[in-house]
Amino acid sequence: MRVIAGTARSLPLKAPKGLDTRPTTDRIKETLFNMIQNRVPDGIFVDLFAGSGAMGIEALSRGARHAYFIENDREALSCIRDNLSFTKFTDRATLLRQDAVSALSMIPEREVDILFMDPPYRMECERDIFSALSRQSYVTQDTLIIVEAHLSRAFDFVGDLGFMVEREKRYKTNKHVFCRKEAL
Repeated sequence: MRVIAGTARSLPLKAPKGLDTRPTTDRIKETLFNMIQNRVPDGIFVDLFAGSGAMGIEALSRGARHAYFIENDREALSCIRDNLSFTKFTDRATLLRQDAVSALSMIPEREVDILFMDPPYRMECERDIFSALSRQSYVTQDTLIIVEAHLSRAFDFVGDLGFMVEREKRYKTNKHVFCRKEAL
């Protein structure tokens, strides 16, 4: 696993040991960032269920102004700290060690540009996350919410919470679902 592009290009990243995290493959990460590349520079990026921190670090490498890393696992947090130090992005990062729903209320930004979440598939917590996001003032109609999910995971519930699915990008084993807040 490595940083794909930007100021930290090609730097290797550590990943937590074990099966509790599924790092996004370099190929899928590159595809995703090619799709959102115009939104990243000078933006605020949130990496929810951050794991190794690879997605937020990729955003920082590509010019994001600040990234929030939300992770509850001690080993994963240690890995994120090491990766931020190695890539020299510590000064543009905030780590929040708590559950995802609680952490969302700790982000002090006026607006978040991109919120990426890759929750453990077995948790099926996306509804709770979207419910929490619907109450955050930093989530606007311009905020892009990207969920990495199993191919079979349905997102028809987001409309009930004031969001819409803008697009889906399917891969062999998973997909990225792009959502936005619906216009009032």
